Amino acid sequence: MTHKLILIRHGKSGWDDDALDDYDRTLTDRGRTDAAAMGAWLRAQGHAPDVILCSSAQRTRETATALDLPGTLKLVDALYLASSDVLLRHIAKQTAASIAVIAHNPGIGDLATRLARQPPTDPRFDSYPTSATTVLTFDVPDWSSITTGICTAFVTPRSLNA
Repeated sequence: MTHKLILIRHGKSGWDDDALDDYDRTLTDRGRTDAAAMGAWLRAQGHAPDVILCSSAQRTRETATALDLPGTLKLVDALYLASSDVLLRHIAKQTAASIAVIAHNPGIGDLATRLARQPPTDPRFDSYPTSATTVLTFDVPDWSSITTGICTAFVTPRSLNA
């Protein structure tokens, strides 16, 4: 059975308010615009997840809202600044065929690198900028069986505007 995984780094967030804890940082206007553009691209390409696993941090929640993707949104406290191992453990527990994960670097970028059998040639893949999105497919019976998959797309806001 084919399983689809969409890995999304949160949109650009601000550092303007020193009183805010990192967890509570909000998206900038550009972050909201970039996330909305990424959501429009994902919908246009038919990449509609059944489930969206999202860090509970403010900037990832705002990214999920701006993406405006279908699917059941699940806020997961453990995904805040999670390593790729933690992200993978949460993915392995899922039963839906198509999953999106909205999280933070370095974990989300590390996970994309680990799971892409052949990484994209885009040099930005290594730095995984804000709103970067990777779409991977796996021909496996369930999520606990994934190792590496086919990278069908890697998109950044810059590449959408090119």
